[in-house]
Amino acid sequence: MSTDHIRVPLVAAGTNSQLQAIEARIMAERGRISLLYQVLLNSEPIAQGWEQMLTAVRNKTSVAPGHREMMILRVAVLNNAEFEFDAHIPHALKAGVSQEKIDLIKHVELSDQFNEQERLLLSLTDRMTKDVVVPDNLMIELSSHYSPKEVVEIVATIAAYNMVSRFLVALNIKH
Repeated sequence: MSTDHIRVPLVAAGTNSQLQAIEARIMAERGRISLLYQVLLNSEPIAQGWEQMLTAVRNKTSVAPGHREMMILRVAVLNNAEFEFDAHIPHALKAGVSQEKIDLIKHVELSDQFNEQERLLLSLTDRMTKDVVVPDNLMIELSSHYSPKEVVEIVATIAAYNMVSRFLVALNIKH
C-alpha cells in the first residue's frame, strides 16, 4: 500500500514518547495503530478525542451492530470514502449484514431488499449526509420506533461517521 498520496505525514507508533499513552489506548481498543490513527497522531488531542468518541459510537451504544455498520457503509458511499467503506465490510459481515445488502448499499435508490427498519435508518443516513437537515416527518417516524436515547445514538453514529469519511477524503487517505 502506497501512502505517498496522504496529505500529512504518518506518525509511526513508538516514535514519539509523548504519544505513548494514547497509542496504548488505541492498541487496547483497536488492536493496532491503523493508517487513520497514524494520521490522527499528528495531533495528540484530536487523536485522543477521536478514539474516545468513536469507541463510544462503535462499542458502547445500543445501536444494533448490523444497523450501525449499514449506516456507516451508506455514509461512506455517499461521501465517496472508499477507505471507510472497505474498512467496514468485515465489520458488517461479522455483524450479520449479507454481502447482497452490502452491495445494495452502494445504489442510489434504496432497495426493497432492506426491511422497514433498515430503510428508515438508511433514509435518515441519506438525509443527514446529503442534506444535513432532516425532515420533521422522518424524525417523527424515527422517534416512533426508538427511545430518545436510541435516537441520539443513531444520529450520533451517522454524524460521527460523516466526520470520519470527510476527514479521510480531505486528507486523501486511501488504500
